[in-house]
Amino acid sequence: LSAATSHGHLMSADASDQLQVMPSPGRGRGDKVPGGLAGSKYVKLNVGGSLHYTTIQTLSKEDSLLKSMCDGTAEVTIDSEGWVVLDRCGRHFSLVLNFLRDGAVPLPDAPSELQEVLTEAQYYRVQGLVQHCLSNLQKERDVYEGSCHIPMITSAKEEQKMIATCRKPVVKLQNNRGNNKYSYTSNSDDNLLKNIELFDKLSLRFNGRVLFIKDVLGDEICCWSFYGEGRKIAEVCCTSIVYATEKKQTKVEFPEARIFEETLNILIYESGRSSGPGGLALLESGMSSPGAGHLDEDGACAGGGDRRVRRIHVRRHIMHDERGHGQQTVYKD
Repeated sequence: LSAATSHGHLMSADASDQLQVMPSPGRGRGDKVPGGLAGSKYVKLNVGGSLHYTTIQTLSKEDSLLKSMCDGTAEVTIDSEGWVVLDRCGRHFSLVLNFLRDGAVPLPDAPSELQEVLTEAQYYRVQGLVQHCLSNLQKERDVYEGSCHIPMITSAKEEQKMIATCRKPVVKLQNNRGNNKYSYTSNSDDNLLKNIELFDKLSLRFNGRVLFIKDVLGDEICCWSFYGEGRKIAEVCCTSIVYATEKKQTKVEFPEARIFEETLNILIYESGRSSGPGGLALLESGMSSPGAGHLDEDGACAGGGDRRVRRIHVRRHIMHDERGHGQQTVYKD
């Protein structure tokens, strides 16, 4: 066990003589002692293996569980070596003691650690520290809710981990204008900007409900992907190859209605709503709705299951000038 002393309150040889919470000759290990620590000046605490020296005066500053242990209204467990044993994690106990000493204490910035401190403060019923933690947590929520953070993907491994661990639905825009072998059609740049602008608007509209991520390193020029419960649910590809008379061109489209529809469909995966019968029914109705686009070969059942990915691709057109005389228009999907 590592001994941790709090706030410079080290026990000297003289002070240790004043420690009156000592085991009696017949006391066993971990006995509960009635009457509390009345009459003692110093006390040594073993909190989950973390050792602390402090005074009864410090523990009695607030009307808390620690004060109840001192005045006898709560039972105290003392081991054979005279340590008051508390069956709690001692990681944040020094914060509790320092708050009792000074009335204020710096709190950790990480929300998870701040929540841990709050849990300990609530257990020891130190109301001042509880309010301090709640105030800091509220500030963190206000900062989060007042801003919209969009992660930028840097690797495929990072993307997989982010999607797999996220509890929210995920919308990803893959946007890489430089990944093009041909020239763009006249409206492609405008449509590419419209897709980016829509992504920004949706990320603001559904901030906090949906995780929006952006990928500028992928192979696709402009492609939307929608994820729920860690798996891909739908995909909208906005690019196609146009076969003109002299050269091939890349065409970028802006299927605004389709993107809106898939974004709304993905909301059924919010907070596990898709696990219920209503969510499944809504999912099935979304997959079979008119104009939902066709399922290509990639949309087949994965692993023998019945979960499909809706992939909507813009048709690749053979232009009018390329058709032979009297031939019908042909589309390549």
